[in-house]
Amino acid sequence: MTKNTHDSDVAFIRALAELLNENDLTELQVKRDYAEDDSLNVRVSRKPPQQIMAPHSVQSAPAAMAPATPMTHSAPAPSADPAADPGAVSSPMVGTVYTAPEPGAPAFISVGAQVAEGDTLLIVEAMKTMNHIPAPRAGTIKRILVEDGAAVEFGAPLVILE
Repeated sequence: MTKNTHDSDVAFIRALAELLNENDLTELQVKRDYAEDDSLNVRVSRKPPQQIMAPHSVQSAPAAMAPATPMTHSAPAPSADPAADPGAVSSPMVGTVYTAPEPGAPAFISVGAQVAEGDTLLIVEAMKTMNHIPAPRAGTIKRILVEDGAAVEFGAPLVILE
């Protein structure tokens, strides 16, 4: 790659970063083709603001997901940030959350359920693709922070795994 192309690529990336901030986006991906075997593939992303709407659905989500499972621990204060919890499993993409493999089917998880590493916790649909969100480790589902059919942002906490 020549010096001129490199300089224009740096300016292009800076412009993408400005576009990301000006439009309050969390991620932007662009591919530039220069020649048959010369291209630039850029992905610019940032963490979403910590004003995530999930805490509003926290109080109703566990009861709606698993009414027969009693919660044996007290719920944290409403001001607690679920994203800061060390057991938080975050969304790897923007999309729509589904708690079951299909409408009317039992949910993948419920509060108090034991999961093994790699078990499907939820599905996030992005661009008509169903992406299974696996458990990063074995543990117990402490909280479910999203409702079925809810929109989520990149990095939004979905589940607290203990």
